[in-house]
Amino acid sequence: MGAAHVVGAFVAHAGTDAYGPGKVIGMDGEHRRVRFVYFVATIRATDLRTASDLETALVREWLQQKEARYGGRW
Repeated sequence: MGAAHVVGAFVAHAGTDAYGPGKVIGMDGEHRRVRFVYFVATIRATDLRTASDLETALVREWLQQKEARYGGRW
């Protein structure tokens, strides 16, 4: 597995779209902490896939909106 889906990578769940796309915010061994647009969850790296260009754009836009509204770093 190596360093698949490192911190900062845009990802999506490989088996469901219920979480929406997201961004990896932490790593712990084979698990990744992901800020999805609907949830923050800890997911096995093998259950993630790289986000498509559209999904990446959606996450970036969502993060910009949250930062503008609430300040700080999302």
